[in-house]
Amino acid sequence: MCGITGFAGRQENASGIIRKMTDRIIHRGPDSEGYYLGDKVAMGFRRLSIIDLSENGSQPIFNEDKSLVITFNGEIYNYRELKEELIAAGHTFRSMTDTEVLIHGYEQWGKDMLERLRGMFAFVICNTESGELFGARDFFGIKPLYYARMGKTFMWGSEIKSFLDHPDFKKELNTDALESYLSFQYSVTEETFFKNVFKLPASHCFTYKDGDLTIERYHRIRFTPDNEPDLEEWVNRISDTFKDSVRAHKIADVEVGSFLSSGVDSSYAAAVADVDKTFTVGFGEDEKYNEIGYAKEFSKYIGKENFSHIITPEEYWGCFPKIQYQMDEPLADPAAIALYFVCRLAAEKVKVVLSGEGADEIFGGYNIYHNPADMAGYEHIPRPIRRGIGAVAQKLPKKHGVNFLIRGSQSLQERFIGNAYIFTEKERKALLKIRTSAPAPSAITKPFYDECKDNDQVTQMQYLDLHLWMTGDILLKADKMSMAHSLELRVPFLDKEVMALAEKIPTKHRVTKDATKYAMRIAALRSCPPQTANKDKLGFPVPIRVWLKEDKYYNYVKSYFLSDDAKQFFNTDKLISLLDTHRSGKYDCSRKIWTVFTFLIWYEIYFHSELGAAR
Repeated sequence: MCGITGFAGRQENASGIIRKMTDRIIHRGPDSEGYYLGDKVAMGFRRLSIIDLSENGSQPIFNEDKSLVITFNGEIYNYRELKEELIAAGHTFRSMTDTEVLIHGYEQWGKDMLERLRGMFAFVICNTESGELFGARDFFGIKPLYYARMGKTFMWGSEIKSFLDHPDFKKELNTDALESYLSFQYSVTEETFFKNVFKLPASHCFTYKDGDLTIERYHRIRFTPDNEPDLEEWVNRISDTFKDSVRAHKIADVEVGSFLSSGVDSSYAAAVADVDKTFTVGFGEDEKYNEIGYAKEFSKYIGKENFSHIITPEEYWGCFPKIQYQMDEPLADPAAIALYFVCRLAAEKVKVVLSGEGADEIFGGYNIYHNPADMAGYEHIPRPIRRGIGAVAQKLPKKHGVNFLIRGSQSLQERFIGNAYIFTEKERKALLKIRTSAPAPSAITKPFYDECKDNDQVTQMQYLDLHLWMTGDILLKADKMSMAHSLELRVPFLDKEVMALAEKIPTKHRVTKDATKYAMRIAALRSCPPQTANKDKLGFPVPIRVWLKEDKYYNYVKSYFLSDDAKQFFNTDKLISLLDTHRSGKYDCSRKIWTVFTFLIWYEIYFHSELGAAR
């Protein structure tokens, strides 16, 4: 696991610039550094040594005649098989790394190499003679890759913050991103919170030469259910395929641990992988917010040592600004902070951990996937009548039954934009003092719904989450929080072969009336006790709603809601109303409060503090 950055375009003192850019992401790779300086291109690299710990594993790495050079972040789990094939084709290797497989693979197969890869990756290859660049990001977006065009300069990197030290980088807030974020709680489009800075989407590659940038998609997820096999056969296939994925994800020349909650995903991974250690964090003594007891019990079950830490409120709030700096863009998922602490805990013992991300999106694990079945009976009522009922319900106090009537008046595309829907379009426009050109939430989700329109509603929800929620929230925090502690996080559910299998599983074996991840849970029973395999989805519970009612944190947030930054962007009377409504217990506004507060903390860090300034 590593960090990469670079730029194309002539610069005085290119060596000094690329070193500053690379130093900015030293946390991604504290073990060594490397640089390439050509006439038109500069590339920087920070290394976290996992495979081939020798100096031969350092990057950048060249091909035989040094016509190509690569910097790479990630792991290729089938690199040994690919290497054998490339050696047979006449390629010569000088290291045992997976990085070198990429550069020879590109020589041999061009961009067709990407479909052959099994792993997580973001890399850039430079033709040292022409200056042409080729870059790519993995199928799921496990590893990030950002790019920016500033004047005549093209820059790229694992983290946006590496761009801050380039003299051509102009730091400006993208207010369109802010408005969309208020609905989704993360940066949802290819644009970022910085103007003219973009994310390369998952399953995409780019070519850049002489100022021309071409981006194309190289892989698509397609759910095409196969109803021929019975449930037992699907369970057998899940068991076999996941075990194979875990074997591949354990390839390392260092010790491998695992995160562990009380849920089935991380427990299944830890049990199958036979990891060396497990790591868990929680809050207080309430089991609602603390899964340490479950994790320790399960660790004993699989014969492994568990390390745990109880996060205090002071720790949680105190680290929040630092966490938003590491995140690059505001992310209002309270679980990101908990993830920061479990990564910190694990990094004290190991360099590599396994985690359960992706299982919910792939196998149908979120409780909200029951929604289509819950709505089925009500949807028999003619739509115009449901629309009328919904219009009346909109004017009533928000309660469970009222919310059902509102949702029942909407189509799936209207009511589901992903696992978080914080502010509606109407609410966010009333909250914002500024006006933007941000698209409606439905305009952002529509292309993905169109791509899977022939699938059932549960599958459409999964498809949307796989492309937006998982990449923009789940995997963003997984990468940024782990790499903040120089820890490599691997996700065996997000595997090419596991996904290919999941695409074929019928919906009836994914989500039933009473269960989510149905077939996967049965497979997990072969490695986990029933109380773990059948445990309801909990997520990573954080007591934000409790803390915001306490004077200390209420007043702390209130000071930000009344700040000059808040007055610049928001109608602050509405912010204070949210705080007071929550504190009174009238309605839980914690997610809305946290979303705005997160942005204000992030904005302060990147636009007012030394952390966010060029060095």
